[in-house]
Amino acid sequence: MRVASQGNMPVVLLKDGASETKGRDAQKNNIQAAKIVAEIVHSSLGPRGMDKMLVDSLGDVTITNDGATILKEIDVQHPAAKMLVEISKTTDNEVGDGTTSVVVLAGALLENAESLISQDVHPTIIVDGYRKATKKAKECLLEIAETVTADDKAILSKVARTSMQTKLVRKDSDLLSDMVVSAVTSVARKDGKRFAVDVDDIKVEKKAGGSVKDSSIIQGIVLDKEIVNNSMPERINNAKIALINSPLEITKTETDAKINISNPQQLRSFLNEEHRMLKGMVDTILETEANVVLCQKGIDDMAQHYLAKAGVLAVRRIKESDLAKLARATGAKITTNLNDLRPKDLGTAELVEQRKIEEDKWVFVEGCKQPKAVTLLLRGGSQRVVDEVERSVHDAIMVVRDVMEEPTVVAGGGAPETYVSTKIRTWAKSLVGREQLAAEKFADALEVIPLTLAENAGMDPIDTLTALRSKQNKGEKWTGIDVMAAQIADMKASDIVEPLSVKNQVVSAASEAACMILRIDDVVAAAKSAGPPPGAEGGMPGMGGMGGMPGMGGMPDMGGMM
Repeated sequence: MRVASQGNMPVVLLKDGASETKGRDAQKNNIQAAKIVAEIVHSSLGPRGMDKMLVDSLGDVTITNDGATILKEIDVQHPAAKMLVEISKTTDNEVGDGTTSVVVLAGALLENAESLISQDVHPTIIVDGYRKATKKAKECLLEIAETVTADDKAILSKVARTSMQTKLVRKDSDLLSDMVVSAVTSVARKDGKRFAVDVDDIKVEKKAGGSVKDSSIIQGIVLDKEIVNNSMPERINNAKIALINSPLEITKTETDAKINISNPQQLRSFLNEEHRMLKGMVDTILETEANVVLCQKGIDDMAQHYLAKAGVLAVRRIKESDLAKLARATGAKITTNLNDLRPKDLGTAELVEQRKIEEDKWVFVEGCKQPKAVTLLLRGGSQRVVDEVERSVHDAIMVVRDVMEEPTVVAGGGAPETYVSTKIRTWAKSLVGREQLAAEKFADALEVIPLTLAENAGMDPIDTLTALRSKQNKGEKWTGIDVMAAQIADMKASDIVEPLSVKNQVVSAASEAACMILRIDDVVAAAKSAGPPPGAEGGMPGMGGMGGMPGMGGMPDMGGMM
């Protein structure tokens, strides 16, 4: 790329083929790309939201209305649009829910900012106004939020059900929400007055077959493994469980060694010594009176024989993460050195049993007393259904955790957004200069949530919003849109409850992404490497296209993001 200097001498600044988009064009381009992303997930918001069918390059199909999953699967190429994908992913990891709302809100903030930019309001002023409005929005949310008891199962169940109302599993939300609340409260640890929940302590296993109603919670761990030897018992009551992460086999020496055997007696004594060592390992386990052995590494055939003879149930090649969960569920201590295994290191469970689930055999370790790790076994009519059930349950687990760790809630159905929007409009009048316009646009953007809910419910968006504002202005702060009944109602009375932390995350993340995109006024895209010509030598195979960022070769044509 050549740039003429003041002395009309051309200065080569960028590689040939590189492109630069400046000023208003760059801003419009980025805003347009972000709006397209918001438009994609727009119709999937709320209980009446539609699902998307996503087909990847291998032909695998995903059917979902989870914002983070949709954006992850469509493989967005435009760099500004990627920012919206990132905030959706971050919201999913941080609070679990609100992944669609955050993208829709960010799109609305950028769309409203675009109209101010076209009126020659400087982007930096818009950004300042948005940041002040974000801070004010969080204060307003805190004003109307209600503190609840962290381990109140009734409240937690309402929160879980609200999260599932927008998903495929809505009809089975009562059953699943009870399971989720039971699982989260089981693994929660109390630290003084506060609770801490590690969602990794909840193992989610899914299997196509049956229906969603066949899903269950196991007070213990389900292993997608089968017993190592058919001679072993398939069911052990009052199990005493040894967790071992060393191999029950003869390990090879680190140095290469050769043993010269000159007659059959030497070979026999060599094999007998191996058998004696393996029997010694098994005897060490049996001395502790363990009747179940769960091993992270391999178990030798001869060791299997001795264990089966003693009536011990054994499973091998268990994942390290599953072994850690088993330790928390059964109270066992993971043993690295067999010589250190003692009876006090064993865990307990009422039942360890191998069961056939569809065509697979799985081992169930259940009936643990006060387990600190549990399993949710999810079922569904097909693989697509069970995958969506898993995504729904993940969101529900996360929102229940959010409320346990930060016990404050607000009503849903667009009620808090409408309330905060009204408050910010009034507050904006106290701002001096053009920031006031930005704050008012922020208030308008917040109303995109109730507007979209109304639109997806088949209601008239404008009439619904004006009626909603009217009721809120009369002091009915929990008035929102009951999407299933297609009417305006008291959301708290309808048990539509969401964690405050989700609302805060949505407002913060959407505002930050919008502000970052608005501050960009120059986009420089490196040229795509053409790669060596066909038949040329010296080039690394498959590396031809790595010279630049994907999708950024023709920066002026960045409107097409996928």
